[in-house]
Amino acid sequence: MKQYFSFQWHITDECDQRCKHCYIFSEDNCKKLDAMTWAQMEDTFYNCLDFCEMYNRQPYFYITGGDPILHPDFGKLLSLMKRNEIPFTILGNPFHLNDDICRKLKEYGCQKYQLSLDGMRETHDWFRKPGSFDITLEKISCIKNAGIRSVVMTTVSGTNIEEIPDIIDTVVAHKVDVFAFARYCPTSKEKDIGIDPARYRRLLEDCDKKFKEYERKGCETYFNKKDHLWTLYEYETGAFKIPETIEEGMIYGGCNCGNCHLTILPTGDIWTYVNTLDKKS
Repeated sequence: MKQYFSFQWHITDECDQRCKHCYIFSEDNCKKLDAMTWAQMEDTFYNCLDFCEMYNRQPYFYITGGDPILHPDFGKLLSLMKRNEIPFTILGNPFHLNDDICRKLKEYGCQKYQLSLDGMRETHDWFRKPGSFDITLEKISCIKNAGIRSVVMTTVSGTNIEEIPDIIDTVVAHKVDVFAFARYCPTSKEKDIGIDPARYRRLLEDCDKKFKEYERKGCETYFNKKDHLWTLYEYETGAFKIPETIEEGMIYGGCNCGNCHLTILPTGDIWTYVNTLDKKS
């Protein structure tokens, strides 16, 4: 089977929320809401397919925004995906989901739908908007009932780090298929995320214990250790070992941008990374 190359494709900046940690609206970087036209979306789609054909990769799309459902040509894009038999995941909001829409998403080929929980009710709603916490949990079953895998992602900062264990218990109780968290990368005027490195390592240790305990109980939720610091933590604890014979060019950990992933913005700008310093290419 061909190795996948994934495209995180932001088709619009339009969104129902103005999250406090959103990079789109940070420091007035996005005074207008950008969105691709249908012609640009078609060109982008086929350019991605041509790229994958050239490098013998299987394309995979993470369609996002903003909230991609709000793009007026969202349905046309899904039809294009289905005609070309391209699998995809949606990273979006819960507000426009219902049973009928989720069934249609499944018919078009949607494999996963990712929502966000950035704290328990009071904290999450402070980050996003009132009512967001409850409707997010409500729509998990809507997604799962349609046969789509539900994913919950948490952005960890000094504001919510103490609530991460409670979030894990919450997603498990709601039978979320996949859960992951990663550190907040400062984009707004406040550059201090408020987490001491030793405190974050302790979070990894606490979550590792909690994950293993749930796994021993036969928990249905898959805990995706997305943050690249998991590799360092598991190297320290002996859970991850570098092979004695190292294959030339093999990447054993770290960011996959440029290797099997890149990001496309609504402006058509492409983001990837050229080295471990995370410089824009």
